[in-house]
Amino acid sequence: MTATAFRLAVIGLVSVGLASCSTARRLWPFGGDGQPEAVAAAGERVSIIEFEQQLTPSSDLAGRDFFLPGPTPVSSWAVPGGNLEQSVEHVNAAPAFQVGWRRDIGAGTGGRLQVTSPPVADNGRLFAIDGEADVVAVDAATGAIAWRTNIKPTDEREPGAGLFGTGIGFRGSAGEVTGGFGGGVAAAGGRLFVVSGYRQVLALDAATGAIQWRQSVESPIHGAPTVAGNRLYAIDVDNQLLAFDVATGEQAWSYQAIAEPARFLRASSPAVTGDTIIAPFSSGEVIAVRAANGQPLWQQVLSQASRTNALSEIRDIAGRPVINRQTVYAVSHSGVMSALDLRTGQPKWSLPVAGVNAPLAAGDAVYIVSKSGELTVANRENGGVYWTRDLNEGRVRQEGGFLGFFDRTVRPIWSGPILASNRLILVNSDGVAVALDPKTGAQQSEIRLGAPAYIAPMAYNGVLYVLLDNGQLVSIQ
Repeated sequence: MTATAFRLAVIGLVSVGLASCSTARRLWPFGGDGQPEAVAAAGERVSIIEFEQQLTPSSDLAGRDFFLPGPTPVSSWAVPGGNLEQSVEHVNAAPAFQVGWRRDIGAGTGGRLQVTSPPVADNGRLFAIDGEADVVAVDAATGAIAWRTNIKPTDEREPGAGLFGTGIGFRGSAGEVTGGFGGGVAAAGGRLFVVSGYRQVLALDAATGAIQWRQSVESPIHGAPTVAGNRLYAIDVDNQLLAFDVATGEQAWSYQAIAEPARFLRASSPAVTGDTIIAPFSSGEVIAVRAANGQPLWQQVLSQASRTNALSEIRDIAGRPVINRQTVYAVSHSGVMSALDLRTGQPKWSLPVAGVNAPLAAGDAVYIVSKSGELTVANRENGGVYWTRDLNEGRVRQEGGFLGFFDRTVRPIWSGPILASNRLILVNSDGVAVALDPKTGAQQSEIRLGAPAYIAPMAYNGVLYVLLDNGQLVSIQ
């Protein structure tokens, strides 16, 4: 299996006990390898992508203009979504849309190594985790590495993460625990908070990388944390929302959602506004709880069965939920994109979109990218569709398999978008960054990044940054 294929595999496959390779192919998340084929009448094939994505522009909105706010400077990107609500509408960044510098910051994806954690930025530095579980601080202006701290537990008594999060661990000759991946970072108050697939939560000095405290937990954590006030919030692979005291690392409370082992390597983070936490889970649940004590406020399940897609059984909400103007926007893999009332959780509208990216709410519009590469822009108030665009038009290719057998159709996988300096920016698994007109979807320009990109760009001090799958960090100016 290639590194890219491993990168996109569903981590619950081992734990749900697959019986054959044919089953594994039917559970492949993004098409390409083992893409299931629906068979209609004799000799007639039905496109699964066309069947599932039946979004058409609203007759009332087609061709109409919509409001977008102007770009604003960003001087901190402390959590993966930019702010606690995971909702940064329009940033002033990358006006020239060209590569400024690129730096190798550590190990990339390969074998058991995975680069999955979005970088964050604060106080002139970028912070990221490489494939070897090195937390790295990088000068945002030059790309120079300021410090590097490895967070792998080395004591045999420390819990380690297992293959696909199942508890099947690997140990090196020196007793070092290997095989953990995922996690993420968040910056706050001069410290860097880290969660990891090695079942640990840590606080580091953001200036030096020195570990200030380390707390063990029961299960791996594959999504980045969110730090708000004196609490750190993270979701483990057992679908527990955990709250920790940022001063001591002591666990304050936990909330248990429905356990669901089938999930993706790309993992989500909670969003916070006031005393409300919005948490997404691999069960397809979006749950609002009180930040003070974890008491539930409301719950919605984003799930839609599909007769043509075996992967519809995977309901993971791998993209971050977004809080914008008292509305929660979230997308599940099983085919539901919903706008929910922040106070009650009641749906305002929904669209049949299956995705693993966070929506982008900006002005009167909400941008959504489906797993098949369809970009849709919907009206914020009623969900009516302004337009859709197939990002993979002209990019789909055929690749030969072993000795000419097992040919496959390859469609790039897209991450984003971010709205920057009046451009809609996305990156893909072919190592391309594109800039689109946010009003029409027309492509304006394109950059070759040099390696696959599975993590959406982030903005800081007028620059966009992309962490590539090979462990390179690229600045776009």
